[in-house]
Amino acid sequence: MLKEVARDESSGHRRYDPATVERVEALACLRSSGMTVGGMRRYLDLLAEGDAAAAEQRDLFAAQADKLATDIAQLQLRLTYLRRKADLWDARVRGDTDAEKQGVDDVARVMDQCTLKDSTR
Repeated sequence: MLKEVARDESSGHRRYDPATVERVEALACLRSSGMTVGGMRRYLDLLAEGDAAAAEQRDLFAAQADKLATDIAQLQLRLTYLRRKADLWDARVRGDTDAEKQGVDDVARVMDQCTLKDSTR
């Protein structure tokens, strides 16, 4: 996805020009957002088309933003599950049976949400 990178003649180290550095940073950001290699290639192809591909660029980024939002929601649910489980075990450690019963109920509610999300896929 990078064009040929120049090398220093004496050391052989790669020398990145500012445009290449910018491209690497953009691709790294896209990759960390969960975009596939195919999606990144599509982005670069559309970028080469300039303003004529603006609507397709918008759609590509909007779709990736939607996917990332879904991923974040799933991670938030998993985080809630882990915290409720920790609360449940903390109650057990303290010998607080009322809090433990509440913890069991809280975990069950989170599990129900996980099951609902899994069944809508």
